[in-house]
Amino acid sequence: MFTDIEGSTRLARMLGEAYRRVLGAHRAVLRAVFTDFDGVELLTEGDSFFVAFSSADAAVAACVEAQRRLSAYDWPRSDAVPRVRMGLHTGRAIPVGQEYASAEVHRAARVSAAAHGGQVLCSEATALAVTATHAAVAGGRAGAAAAATLATVDLLDLGAYRLRGFDDDERIFQVMAPGLERDFPRPRTAQAPRHNIPAEHSPFVGRRAELTELAELISHHRLVTVVGPGGSGKTRLTHAVSEQLLAAYPGGIWTIDAATASQGLPVALATALGLRPEPGRPMIDTLTEQCAERRMLVLLQTCDAAPALTAALAHRLLSRCRRLDIVATGRAPLALAGETVWRIPPLAPADAFALLRDRAAAALGGRLDDGDPQLARLAARLEGSPLAIQLAAARLRLLPAEQLARRLDDPLGALDNDAAGDGRHASLTNNLAWSYRTLGNRAAGLLRRLAVFAGPVELATVEWCDPEALGALSELADKSLIEVVPGPRYRMSDQVRAYALRQLAATGEEPAVRDLHLTWTLHTLDRVTVDTDDQVRAISLTELCPYVPEWQTALRWAAAAGNVPAGLRLATALEPWWLEHNEARAGRDLLATLYRHLPTAEAAAPPRAAVPDPGTASPATSPCAAGSRSGADFAAPASGPGAGSPSTVFTGVGATGTGLPARAPRNAVPLSAVDLVDACLVQARLTDDRAERDRFLAHAEAEAERSGEPWLLVRVRSARVTRPGDDPAAAEHDCREVIALADRHGVPHAALPAVLTLAELLWRREALTEAADLLGAARHVEAARPEDRGRRTVDWLLGMVALCRGDLVAAHDHLVVALRSRLRHGFRGAAADAVAAIAVRCALGGDPATAAVLFGGAEAAQGARRTESFGAFWSAHQASLRTALGDATFDAAYADGAGLGFDRIVAMALAVEHPDLEDGAARFAQMAR
Repeated sequence: MFTDIEGSTRLARMLGEAYRRVLGAHRAVLRAVFTDFDGVELLTEGDSFFVAFSSADAAVAACVEAQRRLSAYDWPRSDAVPRVRMGLHTGRAIPVGQEYASAEVHRAARVSAAAHGGQVLCSEATALAVTATHAAVAGGRAGAAAAATLATVDLLDLGAYRLRGFDDDERIFQVMAPGLERDFPRPRTAQAPRHNIPAEHSPFVGRRAELTELAELISHHRLVTVVGPGGSGKTRLTHAVSEQLLAAYPGGIWTIDAATASQGLPVALATALGLRPEPGRPMIDTLTEQCAERRMLVLLQTCDAAPALTAALAHRLLSRCRRLDIVATGRAPLALAGETVWRIPPLAPADAFALLRDRAAAALGGRLDDGDPQLARLAARLEGSPLAIQLAAARLRLLPAEQLARRLDDPLGALDNDAAGDGRHASLTNNLAWSYRTLGNRAAGLLRRLAVFAGPVELATVEWCDPEALGALSELADKSLIEVVPGPRYRMSDQVRAYALRQLAATGEEPAVRDLHLTWTLHTLDRVTVDTDDQVRAISLTELCPYVPEWQTALRWAAAAGNVPAGLRLATALEPWWLEHNEARAGRDLLATLYRHLPTAEAAAPPRAAVPDPGTASPATSPCAAGSRSGADFAAPASGPGAGSPSTVFTGVGATGTGLPARAPRNAVPLSAVDLVDACLVQARLTDDRAERDRFLAHAEAEAERSGEPWLLVRVRSARVTRPGDDPAAAEHDCREVIALADRHGVPHAALPAVLTLAELLWRREALTEAADLLGAARHVEAARPEDRGRRTVDWLLGMVALCRGDLVAAHDHLVVALRSRLRHGFRGAAADAVAAIAVRCALGGDPATAAVLFGGAEAAQGARRTESFGAFWSAHQASLRTALGDATFDAAYADGAGLGFDRIVAMALAVEHPDLEDGAARFAQMAR
């Protein structure tokens, strides 16, 4: 027992010499009580006592009796009554001379210091000792007095507190008895914490929906495991949701991290809870006893650092502590019965932007050099990863957002810092290495092989890489290195892919794995572009779009490795995508890289070209469309000197500047004339430079003539006339010659581009009847050409002819057919042309307001390839609409259309009423009758 007078210094100053008498009386009263209850006075200093008792019940009874006698004493002044605070603790102590040496002595002193004047406090150990013995009959006079006093005593649990100098919690009780004051302020020591959730250094941004969803799961399930890749914000999210749940857990919320629990998980949790180790008893038993009836939440962080130990602790706690809940975080589930696994999603785009903006402002001292649009584009490239966003914010001290975003094709190279240290969240590489080290050999090998795929893959593709891959795939998914997306398909993030590719290169497996991917890509090309009956499908950018990234990736490898036939086949398939999405430069650059591997011969060296001409280089990529030729091409016999036999081909990058051929690479592969012609035609269509285009077409024509195949020559000459020059008459003559040549050789399909160009030329000079006849005869030809079938150019031109004739019914029919087909097959620019044509049909039909809106909406197809040759026609009708509506009305309608978005504009164009159904139309009148 420790006692002292509360406010003794103030009392001494107030009483002066009279304080001696008060102090002496205080001592006499207490010493009499100590004697009555067999207390041993060990130390007296000033107004304080340190007394030991043989039993807890005697000590409690002595304190109660002492407070009663102090209250009953006749003190000289009513305002000078000493208010004595008392504290009790029960524990083992070793006698040293006339004192005890033990931390328990200091604990008793701290309990006393927590009391107020007139109050008696005791520790939980004393409370337990008293309740265990107070009913027993004690011997002797002191025992009888203690028993009589304890019969009127009650203990009030004040809760857990943290005594100064002690790291564990102490449950404190107030001794209640008749004659003692009952109401006091809270004890004079820090209340034991109800949680150990760390204070964060930065604000929590976003994830409102996730907070609500996770809180709901925790309220209904005892074990919730938050699973996700490293750096996805699992720990930060669970801390945030735990702060919201504090009121639901009176026993507190306690977090421990398996990665830093050097003395073991039970010890880490006991330390967090403020529990003392018990001699000879396992800490887990102490934990389960203390937590058995507490309504509390335990957060087990980084479980993948010690998965077996974490699972064992969770199982023990849940089994023994029925009111305890657990939230675990890790890269893989714990695999326990009753576990609810919740995968943390990437940050939503708005949250990713907000987090990047906040962290960038902190990294740059509040001075953001980049605007919101640049930061938004950068955030979109970071895949919703909080760790990547944090690293990107720090990198903004070095690079502006726009430059950093362009470097994120290799996120590890763009964001990692060699001086970052070894922490698992110090860099993307460290973070991914943490997971990679835990993989089995089969799973690690599968991860490396899947890294060469540009996008999500199906299970059939995974098993194509490894027939027995299901178990390894499951391991990758469980450890958050592969994401399962609807389909199901299996997706690898750019960060994981970049790390896995580095591991692939380090093992020396990359060439073989890349070749395997190229084989798979060509297989998918066959499957996508050719029907089961070996008929070439219509080119549809919509259907081929999912394969574009894979084809581009495979083409890059083919260009780097020198697989020219495969590369040219992929380039042919990708050409429509490049043209539609304004990626022609990328395509030319890839072809230039591919040409380095072509065999060379001086006689066959192509004319020097601006982009892939000898000695220059450029890069490339993009997708969509079959790597096949027209129906006429497939029907043409494979005889002749060039069709089936290898042909010496031109020098690409690498030719000498003297006109002499450069040495052919060792892995150069001879190509057929058809392959060479295809390569030249692709290059010619990709370039906007007329001189360069003419050089490639000239080489293609020379190769076609050498092959002796008429259909091949017609193809080349048709390509020559598709961009007429400044002399319409000459262009028309050239088109007619190509058509005649095709007719003579019985290959009319090969001349369709010339037919379409001639029809446009006839439309321009208003030879509408001839144009309509020409197009009518070409409809079946277009239907037989898979590369042209989806665009429905014949229908579109027939609609333009009908517009000029004033035949709105025919125009509407043809233009709607063309628009639906173009939209379905992904030709967005051509669909925009059809929308503009329907706008003309509305203007001619007396609906100028809708026409102005549709013209504005056609501009919403930004980045799509439009037909430039009709620009003057659109402009003339827009000028007429402006005159009819007035500048303000036209500009407002045009702006409305541009703001609607292209999808809504297409829907509006398709909803335009058919002329036959308009009020007043002849057919409408007949139907009404």
